Amino acid sequence: MKSFEANIKKVVPYTPGEQPQNKVIKLNTNENPYPPSKEVEKVLHNFDVDVLRLYPDPTIKELVDTIADYHGVDPEQVFAGVGSDEVLALSFLTFFHGKKPILFPKVTYSFYKVWADLYDIPYKCTELDENFVIEKEDFYEDNGGIIIPNPNAPTSLYMELSEIEDILKHNQDVVVIIDEAYIDYAKESALKLLDRYENLLVIRTFSKSRSMAGMRIGYGIGSKVLIKHLNNTKHSFNSYTLNAVSIQCGKASIEDDAYFKEMIARVIETREQVKIELKSLGFTVLDSSTNFLFVKHKEANAKKLFEALKAKDIYVRHWMDEPVSDYLRISIGTNEEMEKLIKFMKEYLN
Repeated sequence: MKSFEANIKKVVPYTPGEQPQNKVIKLNTNENPYPPSKEVEKVLHNFDVDVLRLYPDPTIKELVDTIADYHGVDPEQVFAGVGSDEVLALSFLTFFHGKKPILFPKVTYSFYKVWADLYDIPYKCTELDENFVIEKEDFYEDNGGIIIPNPNAPTSLYMELSEIEDILKHNQDVVVIIDEAYIDYAKESALKLLDRYENLLVIRTFSKSRSMAGMRIGYGIGSKVLIKHLNNTKHSFNSYTLNAVSIQCGKASIEDDAYFKEMIARVIETREQVKIELKSLGFTVLDSSTNFLFVKHKEANAKKLFEALKAKDIYVRHWMDEPVSDYLRISIGTNEEMEKLIKFMKEYLN
Protein backbone atom coordinates (compact mmCIF):
# COMPACT_ATOMS: atom_id res chain seq x y z
CA MET A 1 0.00 0.00 0.00
CA LYS A 2 1.23 3.48 -0.88
CA SER A 3 1.83 5.77 2.09
CA PHE A 4 -0.83 8.26 0.96
CA GLU A 5 -3.45 5.47 0.97
CA ALA A 6 -3.36 5.31 4.76
CA ASN A 7 -5.74 8.28 4.94
CA ILE A 8 -8.05 7.13 2.15
CA LYS A 9 -11.45 5.74 3.10
CA LYS A 10 -11.81 2.20 1.84
CA VAL A 11 -15.24 0.74 1.12
CA VAL A 12 -16.61 -2.19 -0.85
CA PRO A 13 -18.74 -0.56 -3.56
CA TYR A 14 -22.20 -1.53 -4.74
CA THR A 15 -22.19 -3.80 -7.79
CA PRO A 16 -24.82 -2.63 -10.29
CA GLY A 17 -26.46 -4.87 -12.85
CA GLU A 18 -24.50 -5.32 -16.05
CA GLN A 19 -25.23 -2.74 -18.76
CA PRO A 20 -24.42 -4.50 -22.06
CA GLN A 21 -23.68 -2.25 -25.03
CA ASN A 22 -24.76 -4.74 -27.66
CA LYS A 23 -28.35 -5.55 -28.57
CA VAL A 24 -29.68 -8.04 -26.02
CA ILE A 25 -32.86 -8.97 -24.18
CA LYS A 26 -32.11 -6.99 -21.03
CA LEU A 27 -33.96 -8.39 -18.05
CA ASN A 28 -31.35 -7.77 -15.36
CA THR A 29 -31.86 -4.24 -13.99
CA ASN A 30 -35.64 -3.89 -13.56
CA GLU A 31 -36.09 -1.08 -16.04
CA ASN A 32 -39.52 -0.53 -17.55
CA PRO A 33 -39.62 -2.08 -21.05
CA TYR A 34 -41.86 0.66 -22.41
CA PRO A 35 -40.95 4.26 -23.30
CA PRO A 36 -41.82 7.27 -21.14
CA SER A 37 -44.92 9.35 -21.76
CA LYS A 38 -45.21 11.22 -25.05
CA GLU A 39 -45.39 14.35 -22.92
CA VAL A 40 -41.79 13.68 -21.88
CA GLU A 41 -40.84 13.35 -25.53
CA LYS A 42 -42.48 16.72 -26.26
CA VAL A 43 -40.40 18.38 -23.53
CA LEU A 44 -37.21 17.01 -25.09
CA HIS A 45 -38.17 18.12 -28.60
CA ASN A 46 -39.11 21.61 -27.47
CA PHE A 47 -36.47 22.16 -24.80
CA ASP A 48 -34.83 25.59 -24.85
CA VAL A 49 -31.13 24.71 -24.79
CA ASP A 50 -30.25 28.27 -23.77
CA VAL A 51 -31.50 27.25 -20.32
CA LEU A 52 -28.50 24.93 -20.00
CA ARG A 53 -26.07 27.82 -19.56
CA LEU A 54 -27.80 28.58 -16.23
CA TYR A 55 -27.73 26.61 -13.00
CA PRO A 56 -30.95 24.66 -12.39
CA ASP A 57 -33.28 25.78 -9.61
CA PRO A 58 -31.65 24.49 -6.38
CA THR A 59 -35.09 24.12 -4.75
CA ILE A 60 -36.40 22.06 -7.71
CA LYS A 61 -39.67 23.91 -7.05
CA GLU A 62 -41.39 23.10 -10.34
CA LEU A 63 -41.05 19.35 -9.89
CA VAL A 64 -41.51 19.39 -6.11
CA ASP A 65 -44.80 21.26 -6.46
CA THR A 66 -46.01 18.80 -9.11
CA ILE A 67 -45.13 15.77 -6.96
CA ALA A 68 -46.78 17.37 -3.92
CA ASP A 69 -49.96 18.07 -5.85
CA TYR A 70 -50.03 14.52 -7.25
CA HIS A 71 -49.77 12.94 -3.80
CA GLY A 72 -51.90 15.52 -1.99
CA VAL A 73 -49.19 16.75 0.37
CA ASP A 74 -47.57 20.10 1.12
CA PRO A 75 -44.53 20.98 -1.06
CA GLU A 76 -42.54 21.33 2.17
CA GLN A 77 -43.05 17.59 2.64
CA VAL A 78 -41.28 16.68 -0.64
CA PHE A 79 -37.57 16.27 -1.32
CA ALA A 80 -36.34 15.57 -4.87
CA GLY A 81 -32.94 14.24 -5.87
CA VAL A 82 -30.82 12.46 -8.45
CA GLY A 83 -32.56 9.12 -8.40
CA SER A 84 -33.80 7.47 -5.23
CA ASP A 85 -30.19 6.40 -4.62
CA GLU A 86 -29.17 9.99 -3.88
CA VAL A 87 -32.25 10.54 -1.74
CA LEU A 88 -31.44 7.36 0.19
CA ALA A 89 -27.74 8.21 0.54
CA LEU A 90 -28.53 11.69 1.88
CA SER A 91 -31.12 10.14 4.21
CA PHE A 92 -28.51 7.76 5.65
CA LEU A 93 -26.14 10.70 6.12
CA THR A 94 -28.83 12.87 7.72
CA PHE A 95 -30.93 10.58 9.89
CA PHE A 96 -28.69 7.68 10.94
CA HIS A 97 -26.22 9.64 13.03
CA GLY A 98 -26.51 7.82 16.35
CA LYS A 99 -24.36 5.15 17.97
CA LYS A 100 -27.01 2.41 17.97
CA PRO A 101 -27.16 0.11 14.92
CA ILE A 102 -29.70 0.77 12.21
CA LEU A 103 -31.79 -2.20 11.12
CA PHE A 104 -32.55 -3.52 7.64
CA PRO A 105 -33.22 -7.00 6.19
CA LYS A 106 -30.36 -9.39 5.45
CA VAL A 107 -31.67 -10.10 1.96
CA THR A 108 -32.41 -6.71 0.44
CA TYR A 109 -31.02 -3.88 -1.68
CA SER A 110 -27.26 -4.27 -1.23
CA PHE A 111 -26.57 -0.52 -1.41
CA TYR A 112 -27.77 -0.18 2.21
CA LYS A 113 -24.62 -1.86 3.52
CA VAL A 114 -22.46 0.29 1.26
CA TRP A 115 -23.90 3.55 2.58
CA ALA A 116 -23.68 2.32 6.17
CA ASP A 117 -20.00 1.49 5.69
CA LEU A 118 -19.31 4.71 3.78
CA TYR A 119 -20.77 6.88 6.55
CA ASP A 120 -19.51 4.70 9.44
CA ILE A 121 -23.05 3.85 10.52
CA PRO A 122 -23.37 0.75 12.72
CA TYR A 123 -25.95 -1.68 11.37
CA LYS A 124 -27.58 -5.03 11.97
CA CYS A 125 -29.28 -7.17 9.33
CA THR A 126 -32.48 -8.91 10.34
CA GLU A 127 -33.11 -12.45 9.15
CA LEU A 128 -35.94 -13.35 6.79
CA ASP A 129 -38.00 -16.46 7.37
CA GLU A 130 -37.70 -19.57 5.21
CA ASN A 131 -40.03 -18.01 2.63
CA PHE A 132 -38.01 -14.76 2.44
CA VAL A 133 -40.67 -12.89 4.42
CA ILE A 134 -39.58 -9.91 6.54
CA GLU A 135 -40.70 -10.47 10.15
CA LYS A 136 -41.91 -7.31 11.86
CA GLU A 137 -40.92 -8.53 15.32
CA ASP A 138 -37.24 -8.31 14.34
CA PHE A 139 -37.59 -4.51 14.31
CA TYR A 140 -38.82 -4.20 17.89
CA GLU A 141 -35.35 -4.11 19.44
CA ASP A 142 -33.49 -0.93 20.37
CA ASN A 143 -31.97 0.68 17.26
CA GLY A 144 -30.70 3.86 15.64
CA GLY A 145 -33.09 3.83 12.70
CA ILE A 146 -34.83 1.49 10.27
CA ILE A 147 -34.95 1.09 6.50
CA ILE A 148 -37.23 -1.42 4.82
CA PRO A 149 -37.87 -1.73 1.07
CA ASN A 150 -41.49 -2.48 0.30
CA PRO A 151 -41.82 -4.48 -1.88
CA ASN A 152 -38.45 -5.97 -1.04
CA ALA A 153 -35.72 -6.57 -3.60
CA PRO A 154 -34.61 -9.00 -4.85
CA THR A 155 -37.35 -11.14 -3.32
CA SER A 156 -40.25 -9.14 -4.89
CA LEU A 157 -42.43 -9.63 -1.79
CA TYR A 158 -44.79 -6.99 -0.39
CA MET A 159 -45.27 -6.31 3.33
CA GLU A 160 -48.82 -5.41 4.31
CA LEU A 161 -49.37 -1.84 5.44
CA SER A 162 -50.65 -3.01 8.83
CA GLU A 163 -47.24 -4.59 9.50
CA ILE A 164 -45.41 -1.44 8.41
CA GLU A 165 -47.54 0.52 10.87
CA ASP A 166 -46.82 -1.98 13.62
CA ILE A 167 -43.09 -1.38 13.10
CA LEU A 168 -43.69 2.38 13.24
CA LYS A 169 -45.63 2.04 16.49
CA HIS A 170 -42.65 0.27 18.05
CA ASN A 171 -40.11 2.78 16.71
CA GLN A 172 -41.39 6.32 17.24
CA ASP A 173 -38.08 7.67 18.56
CA VAL A 174 -36.04 6.93 15.39
CA VAL A 175 -36.47 7.68 11.69
CA VAL A 176 -38.14 4.86 9.74
CA ILE A 177 -37.54 4.85 5.98
CA ILE A 178 -39.76 2.85 3.64
CA ASP A 179 -38.09 2.45 0.25
CA GLU A 180 -40.94 2.16 -2.25
CA ALA A 181 -39.01 1.79 -5.51
CA TYR A 182 -41.53 -0.83 -6.72
CA ILE A 183 -44.72 0.22 -4.94
CA ASP A 184 -46.52 1.18 -8.16
CA TYR A 185 -46.67 -2.53 -9.02
CA ALA A 186 -47.98 -3.47 -5.58
CA LYS A 187 -50.72 -2.53 -3.14
CA GLU A 188 -51.07 0.29 -0.62
CA SER A 189 -48.31 2.82 -0.06
CA ALA A 190 -46.96 3.85 3.34
CA LEU A 191 -47.83 7.41 2.30
CA LYS A 192 -51.18 6.72 3.97
CA LEU A 193 -49.38 6.68 7.33
CA LEU A 194 -47.64 10.03 7.03
CA ASP A 195 -50.26 11.98 8.98
CA ARG A 196 -49.83 9.68 11.98
CA TYR A 197 -46.02 9.30 12.09
CA GLU A 198 -43.77 12.33 11.93
CA ASN A 199 -40.69 10.08 11.86
CA LEU A 200 -41.73 8.28 8.62
CA LEU A 201 -39.95 8.95 5.31
CA VAL A 202 -41.22 7.30 2.10
CA ILE A 203 -38.82 7.23 -0.86
CA ARG A 204 -39.82 6.74 -4.52
CA THR A 205 -38.13 6.64 -7.93
CA PHE A 206 -38.99 7.45 -11.55
CA SER A 207 -36.70 4.64 -12.73
CA LYS A 208 -38.89 1.56 -12.36
CA SER A 209 -42.47 2.49 -13.15
CA ARG A 210 -42.11 5.78 -15.05
CA SER A 211 -39.56 4.50 -17.59
CA MET A 212 -37.06 7.24 -16.74
CA ALA A 213 -34.03 5.44 -15.28
CA GLY A 214 -31.81 7.46 -17.62
CA MET A 215 -33.12 10.75 -16.20
CA ARG A 216 -32.17 9.91 -12.59
CA ILE A 217 -35.14 11.28 -10.66
CA GLY A 218 -36.11 10.24 -7.15
CA TYR A 219 -37.98 11.80 -4.27
CA GLY A 220 -38.86 11.43 -0.63
CA ILE A 221 -42.07 12.40 1.18
CA GLY A 222 -42.22 12.90 4.91
CA SER A 223 -42.95 15.40 7.63
CA LYS A 224 -41.81 18.97 7.16
CA VAL A 225 -39.18 18.55 9.86
CA LEU A 226 -37.58 15.55 8.10
CA ILE A 227 -37.59 17.28 4.71
CA LYS A 228 -36.06 20.42 6.24
CA HIS A 229 -33.17 18.37 7.63
CA LEU A 230 -32.72 16.60 4.28
CA ASN A 231 -32.54 19.91 2.46
CA ASN A 232 -30.00 21.21 4.96
CA THR A 233 -27.77 18.22 4.20
CA LYS A 234 -28.27 18.59 0.46
CA HIS A 235 -27.34 22.28 0.49
CA SER A 236 -24.23 21.43 2.50
CA PHE A 237 -23.28 18.88 -0.17
CA ASN A 238 -24.54 20.01 -3.59
CA SER A 239 -27.31 22.58 -4.05
CA TYR A 240 -27.69 21.96 -7.78
CA THR A 241 -28.68 18.32 -7.92
CA LEU A 242 -31.32 17.63 -10.57
CA ASN A 243 -30.55 19.09 -13.98
CA ALA A 244 -32.95 21.36 -15.87
CA VAL A 245 -33.94 18.69 -18.42
CA SER A 246 -34.82 16.12 -15.76
CA ILE A 247 -36.89 18.63 -13.82
CA GLN A 248 -39.10 19.45 -16.79
CA CYS A 249 -39.36 15.85 -17.99
CA GLY A 250 -40.23 14.65 -14.51
CA LYS A 251 -43.03 17.18 -14.28
CA ALA A 252 -44.40 16.07 -17.67
CA SER A 253 -44.36 12.41 -16.61
CA ILE A 254 -46.29 13.07 -13.41
CA GLU A 255 -48.91 15.06 -15.29
CA ASP A 256 -49.65 12.23 -17.76
CA ASP A 257 -51.25 9.91 -15.22
CA ALA A 258 -53.37 7.99 -17.73
CA TYR A 259 -50.32 6.76 -19.65
CA PHE A 260 -48.52 5.92 -16.40
CA LYS A 261 -51.37 3.71 -15.19
CA GLU A 262 -51.72 2.05 -18.60
CA MET A 263 -48.05 1.01 -18.62
CA ILE A 264 -48.23 -0.28 -15.04
CA ALA A 265 -51.23 -2.44 -15.95
CA ARG A 266 -49.43 -3.77 -19.02
CA VAL A 267 -46.36 -4.83 -17.02
CA ILE A 268 -48.48 -6.48 -14.32
CA GLU A 269 -50.49 -8.41 -16.92
CA THR A 270 -47.27 -9.74 -18.47
CA ARG A 271 -45.82 -10.54 -15.04
CA GLU A 272 -48.81 -12.66 -14.07
CA GLN A 273 -48.74 -14.59 -17.35
CA VAL A 274 -45.00 -15.28 -17.07
CA LYS A 275 -45.50 -16.51 -13.49
CA ILE A 276 -47.88 -19.17 -14.77
CA GLU A 277 -45.59 -20.25 -17.57
CA LEU A 278 -42.49 -20.49 -15.39
CA LYS A 279 -44.35 -22.51 -12.77
CA SER A 280 -45.45 -24.94 -15.49
CA LEU A 281 -41.76 -25.46 -16.32
CA GLY A 282 -40.92 -26.48 -12.76
CA PHE A 283 -39.87 -23.11 -11.34
CA THR A 284 -40.69 -21.90 -7.86
CA VAL A 285 -41.85 -18.30 -8.36
CA LEU A 286 -42.28 -15.97 -5.41
CA ASP A 287 -45.50 -13.97 -5.37
CA SER A 288 -44.16 -10.82 -6.99
CA SER A 289 -45.51 -7.33 -6.32
CA THR A 290 -42.83 -5.73 -8.49
CA ASN A 291 -41.77 -5.56 -12.14
CA PHE A 292 -39.55 -8.62 -11.75
CA LEU A 293 -39.76 -12.25 -10.69
CA PHE A 294 -37.55 -14.09 -8.20
CA VAL A 295 -37.38 -17.74 -9.26
CA LYS A 296 -35.55 -21.02 -8.81
CA HIS A 297 -35.85 -24.31 -10.63
CA LYS A 298 -36.30 -27.61 -8.85
CA GLU A 299 -33.47 -29.21 -10.87
CA ALA A 300 -31.56 -26.68 -12.98
CA ASN A 301 -28.53 -24.98 -11.41
CA ALA A 302 -29.12 -21.22 -11.21
CA LYS A 303 -25.58 -20.16 -12.10
CA LYS A 304 -25.43 -22.46 -15.12
CA LEU A 305 -28.85 -21.30 -16.27
CA PHE A 306 -27.77 -17.67 -15.85
CA GLU A 307 -24.69 -18.30 -17.99
CA ALA A 308 -26.67 -20.19 -20.63
CA LEU A 309 -29.15 -17.33 -20.88
CA LYS A 310 -26.35 -14.80 -21.19
CA ALA A 311 -24.74 -16.83 -23.97
CA LYS A 312 -28.01 -16.39 -25.88
CA ASP A 313 -28.03 -12.62 -25.16
CA ILE A 314 -30.73 -12.87 -22.52
CA TYR A 315 -29.52 -11.03 -19.42
CA VAL A 316 -31.00 -11.76 -15.99
CA ARG A 317 -29.51 -11.29 -12.49
CA HIS A 318 -27.84 -13.89 -10.29
CA TRP A 319 -26.00 -13.65 -6.97
CA MET A 320 -23.63 -16.20 -5.46
CA ASP A 321 -24.50 -15.04 -1.93
CA GLU A 322 -26.49 -17.29 0.38
CA PRO A 323 -29.40 -17.76 0.79
CA VAL A 324 -30.25 -16.57 -2.75
CA SER A 325 -27.66 -18.42 -4.83
CA ASP A 326 -30.29 -20.84 -6.16
CA TYR A 327 -32.43 -17.98 -7.50
CA LEU A 328 -32.55 -15.79 -10.58
CA ARG A 329 -34.11 -12.33 -10.70
CA ILE A 330 -35.90 -11.75 -14.00
CA SER A 331 -37.16 -8.29 -14.95
CA ILE A 332 -40.44 -8.10 -16.83
CA GLY A 333 -39.83 -7.10 -20.44
CA THR A 334 -42.19 -6.74 -23.36
CA ASN A 335 -44.45 -9.66 -24.24
CA GLU A 336 -42.16 -10.47 -27.17
CA GLU A 337 -39.07 -10.51 -24.92
CA MET A 338 -40.74 -12.73 -22.35
CA GLU A 339 -41.90 -15.13 -25.05
CA LYS A 340 -38.27 -15.51 -26.15
CA LEU A 341 -37.24 -16.12 -22.54
CA ILE A 342 -39.87 -18.84 -22.10
CA LYS A 343 -38.95 -20.41 -25.43
CA PHE A 344 -35.31 -20.62 -24.35
CA MET A 345 -36.27 -22.05 -20.94
CA LYS A 346 -38.29 -24.82 -22.57
CA GLU A 347 -35.42 -25.75 -24.87
CA TYR A 348 -32.82 -25.61 -22.09
CA LEU A 349 -34.83 -27.66 -19.61
CA ASN A 350 -35.63 -30.31 -22.19
